[in-house]
Amino acid sequence: MDNKQYLIADARREQIIKASIEVLTEIGYKNTSLSKIASKAKISTGLISYHFSGKEDLMKHTLMYLVLKERAFIKQKVEPQQTNLEKLMVFIEASLAYQGTNRENNNALLEIVFNGRTEDNVPYYLAEITDEDELNVLLKEILSKGQETKEFDIDFDPPVVAMIVRGAISGMMQLPQDEISLEEYSEKLLKSILKMVKF
Repeated sequence: MDNKQYLIADARREQIIKASIEVLTEIGYKNTSLSKIASKAKISTGLISYHFSGKEDLMKHTLMYLVLKERAFIKQKVEPQQTNLEKLMVFIEASLAYQGTNRENNNALLEIVFNGRTEDNVPYYLAEITDEDELNVLLKEILSKGQETKEFDIDFDPPVVAMIVRGAISGMMQLPQDEISLEEYSEKLLKSILKMVKF
């Protein structure tokens, strides 16, 4: 397969994954089928089967696609920042911005995590993960380095604060949109976290 064919195959796979995200959001994991995804993508079911071995394989690739999209978005915003304080603030702002503007992606991800199963028939949310989520690693690193450089107080535990931050970011999705704006939530969360880590 030459480069052009690889690009076409990659584009086709992405088209199928994007259709999966739409279908998952509209009707949920249990009702999602290859035929409904094919209909949404305006292609044949056979073409999906050419690229993916079945629904579980497609869902696994869709989950990976969603995780990588979020990771790339946040890292791209965080990496240019100079200080650990700036990195922390941008990490929180970018994470919330991604959640707020990609609700469909988040809904699809939750559908897969809570309904999909591994090859050993273990639900994804119960599966043992060998590698820690890269965003958790990045956030803990920012907090630890901030302590080393004396930008942050040393009297807190980076893994615990990282868990609080990630939980608060995920929790934003549960709030009714008319109750608090994304900007207001972001501002309040930043203030609370800065009180926790600053001298």
